[in-house]
Amino acid sequence: MNRIGDWIMTYTGVHFYPLDCRQEEIRIEDIAHALACSNRFTGHTKTPYSIAHHSWLVSYYCDHKDALWGLLHDASEAYLHDIPRPLKKLPLMNHYSLLESNLMQDICDKFGLGYGQPESVTIADNRALATEGRDLMPYDETFSWSIYGRPFGEHITPWSWQIAEQKFLERFKELIDDSAK
Repeated sequence: MNRIGDWIMTYTGVHFYPLDCRQEEIRIEDIAHALACSNRFTGHTKTPYSIAHHSWLVSYYCDHKDALWGLLHDASEAYLHDIPRPLKKLPLMNHYSLLESNLMQDICDKFGLGYGQPESVTIADNRALATEGRDLMPYDETFSWSIYGRPFGEHITPWSWQIAEQKFLERFKELIDDSAK
Protein backbone atom coordinates (compact mmCIF):
# COMPACT_ATOMS: atom_id res chain seq x y z
CA MET A 1 0.00 0.00 0.00
CA ASN A 2 1.45 3.33 -1.06
CA ARG A 3 1.39 6.14 1.46
CA ILE A 4 1.89 9.87 0.98
CA GLY A 5 5.20 11.19 2.23
CA ASP A 6 7.56 9.49 4.63
CA TRP A 7 7.03 8.23 8.16
CA ILE A 8 8.36 8.96 11.63
CA MET A 9 8.88 6.27 14.27
CA THR A 10 6.78 6.91 17.36
CA TYR A 11 7.47 5.97 20.97
CA THR A 12 5.30 2.83 20.65
CA GLY A 13 7.00 1.81 17.40
CA VAL A 14 4.31 2.97 14.96
CA HIS A 15 5.40 4.12 11.50
CA PHE A 16 3.39 7.35 11.49
CA TYR A 17 2.85 9.20 8.23
CA PRO A 18 2.11 12.86 9.10
CA LEU A 19 0.89 13.52 5.53
CA ASP A 20 -1.22 10.36 5.38
CA CYS A 21 -2.49 9.68 8.88
CA ARG A 22 -4.57 6.65 9.80
CA GLN A 23 -6.65 6.83 12.98
CA GLU A 24 -5.39 3.43 14.16
CA GLU A 25 -1.87 4.89 14.16
CA ILE A 26 -2.80 7.69 16.58
CA ARG A 27 -2.05 6.46 20.08
CA ILE A 28 -2.54 8.36 23.31
CA GLU A 29 0.68 6.84 24.68
CA ASP A 30 2.63 8.38 21.78
CA ILE A 31 0.95 11.74 22.26
CA ALA A 32 1.59 11.76 26.03
CA HIS A 33 5.22 10.71 25.68
CA ALA A 34 6.08 13.12 22.86
CA LEU A 35 4.39 16.10 24.55
CA ALA A 36 6.07 15.26 27.87
CA CYS A 37 9.46 15.30 26.15
CA SER A 38 8.75 18.54 24.21
CA ASN A 39 9.23 21.91 25.85
CA ARG A 40 7.06 24.99 25.56
CA PHE A 41 8.54 28.26 24.22
CA THR A 42 10.96 26.22 22.05
CA GLY A 43 12.85 25.38 25.24
CA HIS A 44 13.57 28.96 26.29
CA THR A 45 11.95 28.75 29.73
CA LYS A 46 14.11 29.16 32.86
CA THR A 47 13.43 25.50 33.65
CA PRO A 48 12.26 22.81 31.17
CA TYR A 49 8.47 22.87 30.99
CA SER A 50 6.61 20.38 28.85
CA ILE A 51 3.69 20.72 26.48
CA ALA A 52 2.09 17.80 28.36
CA HIS A 53 2.13 19.79 31.63
CA HIS A 54 0.70 22.81 29.79
CA SER A 55 -2.06 20.68 28.24
CA TRP A 56 -2.91 19.15 31.62
CA LEU A 57 -3.37 22.66 33.07
CA VAL A 58 -5.54 23.78 30.16
CA SER A 59 -7.76 20.73 30.70
CA TYR A 60 -8.48 21.92 34.25
CA TYR A 61 -9.00 25.61 33.48
CA CYS A 62 -11.37 25.27 30.52
CA ASP A 63 -15.04 24.36 30.94
CA HIS A 64 -15.38 20.80 32.24
CA LYS A 65 -17.38 19.77 29.15
CA ASP A 66 -14.35 20.81 27.04
CA ALA A 67 -11.67 19.23 29.28
CA LEU A 68 -10.71 16.43 26.86
CA TRP A 69 -10.38 19.01 24.11
CA GLY A 70 -8.23 21.07 26.48
CA LEU A 71 -5.97 18.11 27.21
CA LEU A 72 -5.57 17.30 23.51
CA HIS A 73 -5.53 20.83 22.06
CA ASP A 74 -1.81 20.57 21.19
CA ALA A 75 -1.83 16.85 20.34
CA SER A 76 -0.77 17.45 16.72
CA GLU A 77 2.52 18.73 18.14
CA ALA A 78 3.33 15.16 19.18
CA TYR A 79 3.79 14.39 15.48
CA LEU A 80 4.62 17.75 13.89
CA HIS A 81 6.35 19.50 16.79
CA ASP A 82 5.57 22.99 18.00
CA ILE A 83 6.17 26.07 15.90
CA PRO A 84 6.30 29.38 17.82
CA ARG A 85 3.27 31.67 17.40
CA PRO A 86 5.22 34.46 15.66
CA LEU A 87 6.27 32.02 12.92
CA LYS A 88 2.86 30.32 12.62
CA LYS A 89 1.33 33.69 11.69
CA LEU A 90 3.58 34.13 8.63
CA PRO A 91 2.06 33.49 5.17
CA LEU A 92 5.09 31.28 4.53
CA MET A 93 3.66 28.85 7.12
CA ASN A 94 0.23 28.42 5.49
CA HIS A 95 1.03 24.93 4.20
CA TYR A 96 2.31 23.85 7.60
CA SER A 97 -0.81 25.26 9.26
CA LEU A 98 -2.99 23.28 6.84
CA LEU A 99 -1.04 20.10 7.61
CA GLU A 100 -1.45 20.75 11.35
CA SER A 101 -5.16 21.46 10.92
CA ASN A 102 -5.71 18.23 8.96
CA LEU A 103 -3.83 16.19 11.54
CA MET A 104 -5.79 17.82 14.37
CA GLN A 105 -9.01 16.86 12.55
CA ASP A 106 -7.81 13.23 12.48
CA ILE A 107 -7.02 13.41 16.21
CA CYS A 108 -10.44 14.92 16.97
CA ASP A 109 -12.10 12.15 14.96
CA LYS A 110 -10.06 9.48 16.76
CA PHE A 111 -11.07 10.70 20.23
CA GLY A 112 -14.64 11.73 19.44
CA LEU A 113 -14.12 15.48 19.69
CA GLY A 114 -16.05 17.96 17.63
CA TYR A 115 -13.75 19.89 15.35
CA GLY A 116 -13.09 23.52 16.09
CA GLN A 117 -11.39 24.35 19.36
CA PRO A 118 -13.99 25.44 21.94
CA GLU A 119 -13.74 29.03 23.15
CA SER A 120 -13.19 27.91 26.76
CA VAL A 121 -10.07 26.01 25.62
CA THR A 122 -8.72 29.06 23.78
CA ILE A 123 -9.27 31.22 26.87
CA ALA A 124 -7.61 28.66 29.17
CA ASP A 125 -4.73 28.24 26.69
CA ASN A 126 -4.13 32.00 26.66
CA ARG A 127 -4.38 32.23 30.46
CA ALA A 128 -1.85 29.39 30.68
CA LEU A 129 0.42 31.35 28.32
CA ALA A 130 0.15 34.44 30.54
CA THR A 131 0.92 32.34 33.63
CA GLU A 132 3.85 30.56 31.98
CA GLY A 133 5.29 33.86 30.84
CA ARG A 134 5.00 35.27 34.35
CA ASP A 135 6.45 32.20 36.07
CA LEU A 136 8.85 30.61 33.62
CA MET A 137 10.26 33.26 31.29
CA PRO A 138 12.95 35.85 32.03
CA TYR A 139 11.58 39.14 33.36
CA ASP A 140 11.16 41.84 30.71
CA GLU A 141 9.99 45.23 31.91
CA THR A 142 8.94 46.21 28.36
CA PHE A 143 6.42 43.39 27.98
CA SER A 144 3.47 42.09 29.99
CA TRP A 145 2.31 38.53 29.46
CA SER A 146 -1.11 39.56 30.77
CA ILE A 147 -2.03 40.70 27.24
CA TYR A 148 -2.99 37.03 26.77
CA GLY A 149 -5.36 37.02 29.72
CA ARG A 150 -5.49 36.90 33.48
CA PRO A 151 -2.78 34.56 34.79
CA PHE A 152 -3.77 31.71 37.08
CA GLY A 153 -3.49 32.48 40.79
CA GLU A 154 -1.05 29.70 41.58
CA HIS A 155 2.56 29.55 40.48
CA ILE A 156 3.64 26.89 37.95
CA THR A 157 6.40 24.54 39.09
CA PRO A 158 7.46 22.41 36.11
CA TRP A 159 7.32 18.64 36.41
CA SER A 160 9.87 16.17 35.11
CA TRP A 161 8.95 14.67 31.75
CA GLN A 162 8.14 11.38 33.50
CA ILE A 163 5.62 13.02 35.86
CA ALA A 164 4.15 15.06 33.00
CA GLU A 165 3.62 11.93 30.91
CA GLN A 166 2.04 10.07 33.83
CA LYS A 167 -0.30 12.94 34.78
CA PHE A 168 -1.31 13.46 31.14
CA LEU A 169 -2.26 9.78 30.80
CA GLU A 170 -4.07 9.77 34.17
CA ARG A 171 -6.06 12.86 33.14
CA PHE A 172 -6.93 11.25 29.80
CA LYS A 173 -8.17 8.09 31.53
CA GLU A 174 -10.19 10.16 34.02
CA LEU A 175 -11.86 12.14 31.22
CA ILE A 176 -12.56 9.07 29.08
CA ASP A 177 -14.01 7.24 32.10
CA ASP A 178 -16.20 10.31 32.88
CA SER A 179 -17.55 10.43 29.34
CA ALA A 180 -18.43 6.71 29.45
CA LYS A 181 -20.75 7.27 32.45
